[in-house]
Amino acid sequence: MKLRIFTEPQQGATYDDLLTVAQATERLGFDAFFRSDHYQRIGPGDPGPGPTDAWITLAGLARETSRIRLGTLVSPATFRLPGPLAISVAQVDQMSGGRVELGLGTGWYDGEHSAYGIPFPPVGERFGRFEEQLEIITGLWTAEKSYSFEGSYYRLADSPALPKPVQRPRPPVIIGGFGAKRTPRLAATYADEYNVPFHTPEETGQAFDRVRRACEETGRSLKYSAAHTTIVGADRAEVERRAAAVGHDPAQGLCGTPAEVLEQIGTYAELGAELVYLQILDLHDIEHLELIAAEVLPHVG
Repeated sequence: MKLRIFTEPQQGATYDDLLTVAQATERLGFDAFFRSDHYQRIGPGDPGPGPTDAWITLAGLARETSRIRLGTLVSPATFRLPGPLAISVAQVDQMSGGRVELGLGTGWYDGEHSAYGIPFPPVGERFGRFEEQLEIITGLWTAEKSYSFEGSYYRLADSPALPKPVQRPRPPVIIGGFGAKRTPRLAATYADEYNVPFHTPEETGQAFDRVRRACEETGRSLKYSAAHTTIVGADRAEVERRAAAVGHDPAQGLCGTPAEVLEQIGTYAELGAELVYLQILDLHDIEHLELIAAEVLPHVG
């Protein structure tokens, strides 16, 4: 089991805030630093300094870290055209020495689309575009020479399919969600990792099983992961203080003392999760990361 730090900077964070957390992530021994890919705060509250762009952030962090893996959970297919996104991710992979992972999804938050003039088609079209993007991006990365594609939404003619990422055959692709039909098929066809965010162990196990059945048809094997809001405190009072600071219900997610959180993580490990993303909402509480690194991280694996 590996633990990854997962941030939500659209809730209010600058690049410097993210750099501090990413470098602490590396210094403290976590496996990876991931961030969401949103352009507007979700829910009420102070929007803070406003959004930062996910792949610009990761490009900067690629040059200011040396070990941790870096990625998105997840980039919406609505935000970017597949060819330019393939180029951006390949370039950041080069800049990081081969440490990048691409989480990709359909996009769901209509508010950020209307706020910044991004088209937000109906869900059926979003899934159609998402599937074509998966095929195009992975095709561009793995093509030996030129690459062409003719779909319902995108057409590529004799692309040079450059630049290539450092990781071969390509950077890992992460698909997440809880869908019962399209998501398992797409994960089994294109992904290297399937992630279930913010669901109970029972629901997570059901979702893992659906993808495993889909993988039997494609003959592929994936990594499985979970993501949860994480609040750890040395005692109950500290748990409640940290939860209150970010407006989180400590009865949900991975919350409690180190021993309690270790038990919760173990439940997901029993379901087959190899990675757990710890969603950290207070990016200024580095002592929180230090506590997890000292009292939780050494006991997983």
